[in-house]
Amino acid sequence: SSGINAEYGEMESLRTAFSSGNEEDDSLLGSVDNYCNLSWENRLYAFGACFAIGIFLSIFGSIEIFFQNYTTFALLYSLGTIVALAGTCFLRGPMSQIKKMFDKDRLIASCVLLASIVLTIVCGAVIKVGILAIICCIVQFLAFTWYTLSYIPYARNAVKSCFSGCTGMECPC
Repeated sequence: SSGINAEYGEMESLRTAFSSGNEEDDSLLGSVDNYCNLSWENRLYAFGACFAIGIFLSIFGSIEIFFQNYTTFALLYSLGTIVALAGTCFLRGPMSQIKKMFDKDRLIASCVLLASIVLTIVCGAVIKVGILAIICCIVQFLAFTWYTLSYIPYARNAVKSCFSGCTGMECPC
């Protein structure tokens, strides 16, 4: 019984951490978020599935570099990032997640992430310059990592301190 209560407490902590805070929003945007009737556990499963599929697509796309298939690489890697990012909508609701993406703390990381996704696809699939697609992919990875760290309290500060400690330079971000 105590194990079940502890598990419920952990699920409730996650729900509180990711809840949008405006459960009774009657606007059109709020109704989109409230439309989904999935349980919290099912939302976590959906998030996990999207995240796993996104990682799989990105890894599979990265393998295409070795075959010099930069179009497939750019498309699969970027699709993987998009699917993983879309999975977070299960945690907060799509409109709440979009609003959070463009908070002042995440604005730069979100814009760089979205721009790098587009540029990766353009460089790999449209102009077909592999090295540029790879560079954009690296920027995409770093932006997605920095964006993700913004949801973990003090994570960005820890990374900045680590960077400064390892290089002796002040972190430019």
